[in-house]
Amino acid sequence: MIQFKDVSKSYDGKTNVVESVNFEIAEGEFFVLIGPSGCGKTTTLKMINRLIPLSDGTIRIHDKKISDYAIHELRWQIGYVLQQIALFPHMTIEENISIVPELKQWKKDRIHKRVTELLNMAGLDPDTYRGRKPSELSGGQQQRIGVVRALAADPDIVLMDEPFSALDPISRLKLQEDLLHLQRTIRKTIVFVTHDIQEAMKLGDRICIMKDGKIEQLGTPEEITAAPATPFVQQFIGSGGTQPFVIRDHMTPASEIPAPGAPSLAIDAGWSTVLDTLLVTDVVAVVDNEFIVGTLSRESLLAFLAAQEKERTATV
Repeated sequence: MIQFKDVSKSYDGKTNVVESVNFEIAEGEFFVLIGPSGCGKTTTLKMINRLIPLSDGTIRIHDKKISDYAIHELRWQIGYVLQQIALFPHMTIEENISIVPELKQWKKDRIHKRVTELLNMAGLDPDTYRGRKPSELSGGQQQRIGVVRALAADPDIVLMDEPFSALDPISRLKLQEDLLHLQRTIRKTIVFVTHDIQEAMKLGDRICIMKDGKIEQLGTPEEITAAPATPFVQQFIGSGGTQPFVIRDHMTPASEIPAPGAPSLAIDAGWSTVLDTLLVTDVVAVVDNEFIVGTLSRESLLAFLAAQEKERTATV
């Protein structure tokens, strides 16, 4: 699908920021580029759609050199999601999503149907959100629109450059869950840049760890965790992920019958359910066998995430 052959990039003609990189990305694969700041991961991503020209080597898509594509032809088959959401503030959500289909001269009814499909896919009611402006949405909702806008013209490839790093921890984790669900549905070829090893391990089918413009290790999360190829990789991956979140360990004990309609969580609720619930309310009752056994707050969840982040950065 995407092939890098001896690809290098230098901005000054002297020092390579990407040096002799070789890899292939299969169709439908979720491929993560990760490494510390300045390692060349974003440059590598941007060379795929020719936002940055390569200095040496070749990149092929569908066995065709990217230099042989007309630039608009190349970019129309590649969706692009940035950290800066970059929705047009004066346009409605429907107009933002419709930009590339309109450039490709899709008929209006086809565009309308596609917007409806994508908003449903993003978990946003089309009748409620299609006419709103970006300023009327939360940061997480705006980033959902950024993701589905990249899918609007049904591209073969989606490039994602640290798309969730500016979000708060709960929104970020929720968007990761949403993206995994979306990928299981649409099976696009996704190239995803991040600096967060936990995010990479969670999302990637394969992970390419870079340092100083070179590949340190490329493999599945399981392969990299089981057998780090270099001391740098060993240090970079740290523990390889967060400890599990157990509701009982973070709740404030209580004992009463829950009020009808009050927000609540089962004591054995999964991580995704915890995120969904505390994304929209500050405190929930924790219920076991129809009795409230405690309360769980958004503050306690954020404290858990902060502790995990501190532990992760201490090992990198």
